[in-house]
Amino acid sequence: EMAVGYATLYGDMNGGFNPLKDVYKTQVRALVRWRNVHVPAGSRCGVRRPLPARILSKPPSAELRPNQKDSDSLPPYEVLDAILQALIEREQTVASLQKKHAPPLVRRIAALIMRAEYKRRQAAPGVKIHAREFGRGRRYPITSGFVYGAEEAPRRNP
Repeated sequence: EMAVGYATLYGDMNGGFNPLKDVYKTQVRALVRWRNVHVPAGSRCGVRRPLPARILSKPPSAELRPNQKDSDSLPPYEVLDAILQALIEREQTVASLQKKHAPPLVRRIAALIMRAEYKRRQAAPGVKIHAREFGRGRRYPITSGFVYGAEEAPRRNP
C-alpha cells in the first residue's frame, strides 16, 4: 500500500510509528496466519485466535466507497508484490519486467510508485525489514519530471 499509494495520509498512515512500513501485503497476511497458529503460553488471548479469520477472508480495501476493493484497480497482491519486489528490491528495469508481466500493468505500477512518493515522505517512520526500503536511502524526485523506468532502474543517491 505504501509503495503504490493505496494508503490515506490521515487514515491508515496516521501515527507515530509504522512497524509494517517495509512489509509487503502478502507477507502481512502470512504473518497474520503465523500469529494465529502461534499463541504464546500465558497469552490473554487464551485458546482463541488473536486476529479474527475475517481479516484474512475479507478482500483488501481502502473502504473509501461502499463495496470498494483494491482488486478493482490493482492486480492480485501476489502479482503486485512480485512486480514491486522486482522493481524495488532487485532494481529490475520496467523493460525487463515487461517480458514476464503485461507491459501496461508494469508501466502502471511503476507510475504508481512514483506518484506515491509524496505520501511516503509524510509517513511515520518504521522498521527496515528488506535490503531496499523506501525512506532516506531511496527517494524519488517529486517535481523534476523524473519518470521511473524510462531508461533504467533507479539507482541510490550518492
